Amino acid sequence: MSKSRVVAAMSGGVDSCVAAALLKEQGYDVVGITMQLWNHGESGDARFDSCCSLTDVHDARVAADKLGIPHYVVNYEREFKSGVVDYFAAEYAQGRTPNPCVMCNSKLKFDHLMERALALGADWVATGHYARVVHHAEAPNQPLKPSELYVGRDPTKDQSYFLFDMRPENLRRAMFPLGELTKVEVRAIATRLGLHTAAKHESQEICFVTGGRYSDFLEKHYPEMTTDRGGEIVDRAGTVLGRHDGIHLFTVGQRKGLGALGHAPKYVASIDAATNRVTVDDLANLAVAGFAVAKVNWLVPTTNITSRVLQVMVRYRAKTVACRVVPQADGSWQVLLDAKARWVTPGQAAVFYDQDQVIGGGFITNDKFEEFGRPADAGSARASTAQAPQSSGLRQPLARTPEDLRAP
Repeated sequence: MSKSRVVAAMSGGVDSCVAAALLKEQGYDVVGITMQLWNHGESGDARFDSCCSLTDVHDARVAADKLGIPHYVVNYEREFKSGVVDYFAAEYAQGRTPNPCVMCNSKLKFDHLMERALALGADWVATGHYARVVHHAEAPNQPLKPSELYVGRDPTKDQSYFLFDMRPENLRRAMFPLGELTKVEVRAIATRLGLHTAAKHESQEICFVTGGRYSDFLEKHYPEMTTDRGGEIVDRAGTVLGRHDGIHLFTVGQRKGLGALGHAPKYVASIDAATNRVTVDDLANLAVAGFAVAKVNWLVPTTNITSRVLQVMVRYRAKTVACRVVPQADGSWQVLLDAKARWVTPGQAAVFYDQDQVIGGGFITNDKFEEFGRPADAGSARASTAQAPQSSGLRQPLARTPEDLRAP
């Protein structure tokens, strides 16, 4: 008798194919689904070797056939356009640097795919993310304890950063079969199983931006957001140093594209979408003591969150910094850093960790984050011995299978 049904998201890469294969080996009733997200031919950017391409759909289908599992292709182009691509363009138009992978995971791979899974009678949705999840069994007359998200065992491939925005009810039904594996081990499994994706290269680009710069994509598909957006390049004192052709060309921390603005190299310090003004400064002055995040999603109860010392990652694979968080009246949260950090970029995700566990996260705002200071009574995060998430040797009961979690 097989275990419960699982919908495996199959993008056509080696990771998702191996994730489906491992579930099949473990006895689950696996149904593969490939999400058709972007029509490269229709967009005029036709390529066959990029993420979301026809080649990926073909590779997923071939892998499913090799594994002997049913496979379906579901068109989510409309939802992807409105939920991810339009967001991508709108963020740049507001002087922020978007993170489309976070939105794709939370709004599509789990929200929409979970709906499809339930319609197919599946209890779980599995993906090829390098992350771990701990589920808790239901206890009689006790509230259901939320599932917990942890970093992947391979620190070079950990993708928990992109999953902080998951709804708790989706995390409760999520499976990450690769969480305890390294990339080398995943490719070895694919080779053992004879999967043709075993040596397939990884795409490092934004899936809907291929063969060019993201700014070219924006100018072609969203001219209303990029035309006539030129403005001044100024220093902190407001002195005009030059001009630029559009704020969508810049991100905080950027040096390239500014031209000669004096004897010392200058970097983008802030972007004002209302005036199209880009402020620059020396690299040493980009470090901040605190910043604000909005649209925060907590994966744990927040009853004592303000008294805890957490670590925050301000962009994917950046070194974490110890911090405390303080709620604000408008629903945002102030993040008080123990040590100043550079590359704190509006629009990017700030993800909070407690050792190996993902606590939650939000999106860095356009506020005057470079002017935030640490209140005298906030305490110092340095007193904690907490480490960056990759360094912990935490061993949770991650081998627990979904079948063990059913209420008696």
